[in-house]
Amino acid sequence: PSGSTPRPVRREGDAPFNIIYSSGTTGAPKGIVHPHSLRCAQVARSANLGYGASSITLLATPLYSNITLTGFYPTLALGGTVVLMPKFDAGEYLRLAQSWRATQTVLVSVQYQRILAQPHFDACDLSAFQMKIAVGAPFPVALKKEVLRRWPGGLVDLYGLTEGGGTCMLMAHEHADKLHTVGRPVAGHDVRIIDEQGHELPFGEVGEIVGHSPIMMSGYHKLPGSTAAAEWRDASGRRFLRSGDVGRFDADGFLTLLDRKKDMIISGGFNIYPSDIEAVIAQHDDVAEASVVGVPSARWGETPVAFVVLRAGAQLDAPGLMAWVNARVGKTQRLAALEFVSSLPRSAVGKVLKRELRDGYRAGEITPA
Repeated sequence: PSGSTPRPVRREGDAPFNIIYSSGTTGAPKGIVHPHSLRCAQVARSANLGYGASSITLLATPLYSNITLTGFYPTLALGGTVVLMPKFDAGEYLRLAQSWRATQTVLVSVQYQRILAQPHFDACDLSAFQMKIAVGAPFPVALKKEVLRRWPGGLVDLYGLTEGGGTCMLMAHEHADKLHTVGRPVAGHDVRIIDEQGHELPFGEVGEIVGHSPIMMSGYHKLPGSTAAAEWRDASGRRFLRSGDVGRFDADGFLTLLDRKKDMIISGGFNIYPSDIEAVIAQHDDVAEASVVGVPSARWGETPVAFVVLRAGAQLDAPGLMAWVNARVGKTQRLAALEFVSSLPRSAVGKVLKRELRDGYRAGEITPA
């Protein structure tokens, strides 16, 4: 009726806000229940990243992904404008960024790579950008340097899980000497490293990353067993979430990611981190992208195999590149095989689907370039 006022609605912080299904890169997707308190904490954090009423945030990932929502909700909550792309296209992204005078964006690393590869990129006026966020997949050092050099505004490498837990943030434009890391834990976030037995490890030791913060899922929807398996508690009983990622802190408190725990290769009793080998492969001028996975080996248990996408016009053969890589890695890291592929399989948010590479290699179904 005219003149009436809406009935106040009160929501507790632990009340469910949304359910987001994981991408399924490591198995069957699980429904991740986010409480209201998680979204409120994300909004509170975003003011420090320049979000506000004058923000124009250009987003090019699906709205069902938490990657997108990390920029979507803060922009709207603080009175800004969101421009959503129905489907990512690098050329169209640049057109929208210029026409809307975009100030903020959230992208995955492969999108940064494809945007920078546009022939007319350096002629585009992107001077309105204040902050760019990279999230969702590993961000190579060389790519960070190129973004910093060619794209106006700050650059933040944001590390965290859709499930929440501990978040780390690298202000890349302020720490040129730490581009190999994902930065330090955000204020109010407690991030630790534990071993296989669940014991906390000191700085410098390699182990699984666990975290506690105001940004924590309530649990997996109707999966109490999976929820319990994702949790770790410290001596005081405080609840942390397991990341499934392997990493270590340096003396300055910056976190270096090594790999997904499940992607680590154990060859002849040695732990091999695919990201170390991928970083070496990426140094070759003819390489556009590379991914390394472990495959079964009768002699070693597992052995590393690389899948490589070459740059356009590259004149290179696979045996030659494998010899080049093996001359630059440790003895236990040497590749058993290297294959050229036309592209790497990716999820909707740009994560390389290593499971598909492993399974396809075993089945002999990998499509060559």
